[in-house]
Amino acid sequence: MSDSGELGYADRRRPAASFDSREDFLNHELEITNVKRWGINLPFRDFGIEVEDWVPALAATIGKIVMVTAMVAAFAAQYGLSPEFIAENVRFELLIAGALFVVLFSAILNPAANLAGTHGPMIPLIPLIALAGGHPLALGVMVGVFGLLLSFSKGGSRLVNATGEGVRGGLLIYLGAVGTISQISKLGSWAASIEMSAVSFGVIVVTIILYAYLARIQKRWLAIPLCSAIAGIVAFAMGAPFEFVTEPGLPNMNPFYWWGEDTGWQLGWPSLQHYIAVIPFAVLAVAMWSPDVLGHRVFQELNYPPKAKKVLMNADDTMAVASIRQIVGAGLGGGNLASSWGTYMIPAAIAKRPIPGGAILTGLLCILAGIFGYPMDLAMWEPVLRVALLVGVFLPLLEAGMQMVKDSKNSQSAGICIFSCAFVNPVFGWALTMLLDNLGLIGDKERPKQLSKLDGLWLPLIAFVVCVGSLALVGQLPGIPALL
Repeated sequence: MSDSGELGYADRRRPAASFDSREDFLNHELEITNVKRWGINLPFRDFGIEVEDWVPALAATIGKIVMVTAMVAAFAAQYGLSPEFIAENVRFELLIAGALFVVLFSAILNPAANLAGTHGPMIPLIPLIALAGGHPLALGVMVGVFGLLLSFSKGGSRLVNATGEGVRGGLLIYLGAVGTISQISKLGSWAASIEMSAVSFGVIVVTIILYAYLARIQKRWLAIPLCSAIAGIVAFAMGAPFEFVTEPGLPNMNPFYWWGEDTGWQLGWPSLQHYIAVIPFAVLAVAMWSPDVLGHRVFQELNYPPKAKKVLMNADDTMAVASIRQIVGAGLGGGNLASSWGTYMIPAAIAKRPIPGGAILTGLLCILAGIFGYPMDLAMWEPVLRVALLVGVFLPLLEAGMQMVKDSKNSQSAGICIFSCAFVNPVFGWALTMLLDNLGLIGDKERPKQLSKLDGLWLPLIAFVVCVGSLALVGQLPGIPALL
């Protein structure tokens, strides 16, 4: 029983056998889970751990290995660092994420915050960051500082509330469609590179059939482990090459090694000039957080029962945890840039699970993958990787976006959002369409009247100016040279 006298999770929990269906049991679990923000939450006292929690844990671990590798490799290419550096830093990041943050913050201290993952949209900007004289540690610290400022000012939750359903739907449709096409294209390119193009066709056909069947029997939460496993089996059976190459071991955990002049990053500690150089990139990174958080919370709202309000992720807390993780992780020597963890939150929402149970399993899997090494090879094998991202992230994004476009007003906002995203990028598309929507120029003209002037006008206007200004500074507006 809680301190207030209200029955707690453990007191209200009922065995799954007492429900008519597994879905009824999972909905009940969501309704009775009442985690504390910035307090001590313990498994089986404040939340449960069920077999469904393994699904987002597996998806998140695959996504973490892939995305951190891509980010660290992008940095390494700019600073002339070796493949051995990449493998060791990815291992280090898996241990940082698993041991320090996933379990400690998103399971124990604040399960209202989504896990702090990897900021994928920043990967293409890394060459520009290096060219501008940026330093990975300076960038990480500045992203964390700006993120904490946004979190403390409640800017994240206000921006989520200021974004209408049509804009949300358009953003999700764009991200889902572009991501789906990209993953299929990359799988096809890989198959062509090994002169086995039929492998790509076979894997995708099997994935489509299996995913459709799981949707038909309402077991879509099993899509990631099943589709990924079958994709790997099909590819291997068709003759695609695979071997384990990353041996067990531990990375160097000394920050002075990572930020030494001749060791680790071989860059030394950053100077004031380095911090100044990364400011526009850090502002842009934090500006990208709001549409990220928005898209992930939508999945909870679509899949959780209406009474499960207390387990919805908190936008400001998610940004605060990502900021703290960013500062500490960069200070220790990691090469990750943090954001809301999509490959965790989307499968968790589809599986109808709250954040903390799967967070503990994710932390455990990240630690094991970092130590044993071999799981990193399997997660990064193209058939497994591409199918996991397809069925775990991009197809659900596409489906959720289409569910949100329910009438002509929403479809108008969604269409303009997709158009704007395609013209520049999702950050520009979201900021511009949110502003137009709140001005009443598109979409539901009655919705802005329900918002305060701050939330309905000034906040979207400030977000638009900040986003466009940051994009202009780093040369991300079509036809306009970088102002930096």
